Amino acid sequence: MNHKKFLAILVCLTAMLTSCKKYLDVNPKSSISEVQLFSSELGFQQALDGVYTLLGSQNLFGDNLSMGFSSALAQNYAIPTGSRFYETSNLNFNSEEVVGIGSSIWSSSYNAIAGANKIIQNTEKRHDVLSTTAYGRIRGEAIALRAYMHFEVLRLFGPEYTTGLSKKAIPYRKDVNQYTSVPLTTQNTVVSILADLTEAEQLLAKTDPIVNGQTDRRTRMNYYAVKALQARVYLFAGDKDKAFAAAKMVVDADQFPFVSVNAATAKPEDKDRLYITEQIFGLRVANLRNWADPGYFRGASSMRLSAIDYNQLYEVSSVGSTDIRYLGRIEPDKTNDLGNLFCSKFWQTFPGTAPSDNRLDQLVPMIRLSEMYYILAECAASTTDGIAYLNVVRENRNIDPLADNLDQNALNDEITKEYQKEFQAEGQLFYYYKRKKFTQMLFRSSTVSPSQYVLPIPDQELEFNPNYN
Repeated sequence: MNHKKFLAILVCLTAMLTSCKKYLDVNPKSSISEVQLFSSELGFQQALDGVYTLLGSQNLFGDNLSMGFSSALAQNYAIPTGSRFYETSNLNFNSEEVVGIGSSIWSSSYNAIAGANKIIQNTEKRHDVLSTTAYGRIRGEAIALRAYMHFEVLRLFGPEYTTGLSKKAIPYRKDVNQYTSVPLTTQNTVVSILADLTEAEQLLAKTDPIVNGQTDRRTRMNYYAVKALQARVYLFAGDKDKAFAAAKMVVDADQFPFVSVNAATAKPEDKDRLYITEQIFGLRVANLRNWADPGYFRGASSMRLSAIDYNQLYEVSSVGSTDIRYLGRIEPDKTNDLGNLFCSKFWQTFPGTAPSDNRLDQLVPMIRLSEMYYILAECAASTTDGIAYLNVVRENRNIDPLADNLDQNALNDEITKEYQKEFQAEGQLFYYYKRKKFTQMLFRSSTVSPSQYVLPIPDQELEFNPNYN
């Protein structure tokens, strides 16, 4: 796509919340009108690409909601005083740092939601320019992305489900206008998310090529990503039976093979650090190198742990010395003489230059196959079954399986260890701790209170939305 045209589409999409009134009434050379954008199937696809690009921005999953802010909340890094994310890692939610990041996440999330909503609205208005397949796929993806983003905002800014299901949580935006929305309760937000996912599932089941084995759909919100998100949401809401059923469907589809030991531990330029084949949904972020290498995982960056901490995380003294996550992802930065150890899963070392789906970098994981097995293990009908599901991941990570005579408490502990190992620097661990109401986090000495799992609603939302009062 022409770069200037693509930027114009992004401007068009991100303007929706802040200046909805007549931003499409003018048509300067640097912009594009709504009528023009949605006059063809290509225009719809470009608009959808624009939403994915918004999701991959630094404010969202390109940084804050993956390797950055969310990972710092989960104590994934030993951050020294005065460094970026220091206040975040201390769960100081009143600090200028956390308030500022929280505000940018909120506004960027709802901008992306607005972009999805505009696509959804126009699939009805301009149904005539879309084939039946394109209508179902584009509308299904957009609705699913709307659900995904609302769930992410809910997990960060809303209360833990079981103790806060009747409390006001977040607005669920389905319209694009300048008016505020009444925040739904936690329970009703989940109902809205699941309703969107049901519609998306029905649309994509008939139109998504991945259902017939087309694997290059992993970087889109595909049919199996919808099912995987359903599993995640149902578990969040405590419905283990439905969470199990949704996760089982993804696993049984056999579309996402585990990475091989050889691929995960290959030479640096060929190593699959992100386990590409296992990703049910991942975002392509073409400019990830701009901040991942210098800001996180190279040189003097403070986004690291000590060798002692990594050994503890991966249980190297007992079962973890052969774990491919330890062998292939904990690496010293040899580009300088500092010798610091980093979690290297986001190192941008791919030797090629083409923006291909076969790249082993420029990708941010959104939903992994391993998470589906963790959900199956947690929701299984028996402890024995749960152990068997967890052992599938352990064996594919090249560590010994668990004994089949563990009790449920021991299995729960092992599931926690797996979340800690698997989602290092990915932004998912904090939500696991929150859902389980943990008062302790690995590598944090002080206890965690319930309020330290709920980011404050940004001031700009409270100022203009009287419905929170």
